[in-house]
Amino acid sequence: MEYIRDGRAPTPKSELTSRVMSANVGKNTKPELLLRKALRKIGLPGYRLHWKKAPGRPDIVYPGRKIAIFVNGCYWHRCPHCALPLPKSHTEFWANKFRVNEERDAEKIRLLKADGWKTIVFWECEIKKDEMECAKIVKNSIPSK
Repeated sequence: MEYIRDGRAPTPKSELTSRVMSANVGKNTKPELLLRKALRKIGLPGYRLHWKKAPGRPDIVYPGRKIAIFVNGCYWHRCPHCALPLPKSHTEFWANKFRVNEERDAEKIRLLKADGWKTIVFWECEIKKDEMECAKIVKNSIPSK
């Protein structure tokens, strides 16, 4: 089977790898959906998704409270809890890709904090382990009136 390539990544050695990598999405991931469901369950609706007016377009935003939440995939953002190894092929490409991702993540957080936002980063593994605990962290970060 022939796959359309965009030229950004090296050609995978196997068709299975290509199919798996093509299935990755940037929005509405399973961890995002789990966290959003938990936020609603504990009484925190009213968030915005990928809000363009917030620097870095965080995954979940409470604009009035200036709270920005990032839901980071363990693989793509290099989770410190999981310590995943680099891929065995095209190692130099992937090492550079992950480094750029980490730098971009840090810059987004820096811009938000400079603008007075509170930022919260959740890792995919944390949400999968206990999404309600993650939602409680968000709730506890909101100043009581």
